[in-house]
Amino acid sequence: MAISSAHEQHRFWHLASHKQLILLALPMILSNITTPLIGMVDTAVLGHMGSSHYLAGAAIASLILTQTYWLCGFIRMSSTGLSAQAKGEQNNENKSRVFWQSCSVALVIGLAIWAAQTPLLTLGIHFAQPEAQLLNVIQQYFSVRITGAPAALVNLAIIGWLIGQQKTKQVLYIQIFANLLNAGLSILLVFVFDAGVKGVATASVAAEYSILILGVWVAVRGMGLQKPHWGLWRWSSLAQLMSLNGYSFVRNLALQLCLAFVIFQGARFGPLTAASNAIIMQFFALIALGLDGIAYAVEALTGEAKGKKDASEINRVVMRGLFWSSVVASGYSLSFLVFGQQIIAILTDLPELKDFTAQYLLIIWLLPIVSHWCFLLDGVFVGLTRAKAMQNSMLLSAAFFFFPSWWLLQEYQNYALWVALLLLMLGRGLSLGGYFAYLYRGGRLIS
Repeated sequence: MAISSAHEQHRFWHLASHKQLILLALPMILSNITTPLIGMVDTAVLGHMGSSHYLAGAAIASLILTQTYWLCGFIRMSSTGLSAQAKGEQNNENKSRVFWQSCSVALVIGLAIWAAQTPLLTLGIHFAQPEAQLLNVIQQYFSVRITGAPAALVNLAIIGWLIGQQKTKQVLYIQIFANLLNAGLSILLVFVFDAGVKGVATASVAAEYSILILGVWVAVRGMGLQKPHWGLWRWSSLAQLMSLNGYSFVRNLALQLCLAFVIFQGARFGPLTAASNAIIMQFFALIALGLDGIAYAVEALTGEAKGKKDASEINRVVMRGLFWSSVVASGYSLSFLVFGQQIIAILTDLPELKDFTAQYLLIIWLLPIVSHWCFLLDGVFVGLTRAKAMQNSMLLSAAFFFFPSWWLLQEYQNYALWVALLLLMLGRGLSLGGYFAYLYRGGRLIS
């Protein structure tokens, strides 16, 4: 037993395995970073169009779409897990089936979103309650951006499939090209061709279709994809993918509802609290840049190990992932501890808002340490294609951690919301971690 344990520890510290994980994670971290950086160009373009209502209107219209696309993130998750498992099996037929089926389902959903653009926009406007001038900008921007919905959804499937095939470097290159194209076209269409807010939206659509074209080119070129056939779209063949998508959608919806609850409930405490919460959410988004990169790498490696039916390797991947996730989370927490005030000052120059947000520095310090477990374990369960477990973990954590803690601590108002969110993340990490231990000890990881 001692010899076996020592052997496992040696394999855990195998440098090549750690290097493999980091080399998969780094391109995804860099890809995550480039998107908001290039997005700042769009913001700058809109901000120099002579009136603030252009920027505000485009932001609202973009939010409606990005939240819709985020709910459809299950497309990427199921595509990654199934693709990684097919890689582990070294099964070109399964690899091809996952690609064509995921892209087909994504295309249907994307076309449905495009067809439902009127009720979708009406719903968004209902919540935003914009003034007339703002409404005109929202409608202009949205009417163009919605044409990119089919590409945006198919891109989720393609990017997920490429991650599962451990082609994260290619994903990075595609993202950089598309983001640079978006930025360049925005400047050209607005300042040279005077296309206004529609020009900025057109640039985003062009970027989405460029990702689609490049993604298909990378996937088809030299990766052993077989030609699609009608049998791929029989229900018996689609059943596993659709089941995964259903569970993942419920999970995404529940998480989105909890985050929306924090935002809208916080807004009830006044504009200062709402603005402060927006800043804290930026810290949360910053955390996701790094932790998502580690999680994506773990998705690919866990799925590959499951495809090989190697439960011990799955466990080692998880332990290595937790090690690096802990390192990244600790780095974030230490950075926020040392530079938290300075980061807040970068995000706002309003003295009252800076002082108010500083009251939540403890929450900000704790966010990465508490959250990294569920980020990492989400990646593990994506790789294992156990979406039902992710759904159940989210629902249980919302029902027994998030809402009860908020209700019990209501007298602390906004602070109660952030404590509840921390406990939601903690509950997800505990439940997924406990279920993983149960599967591993029971020999059910590869079933």
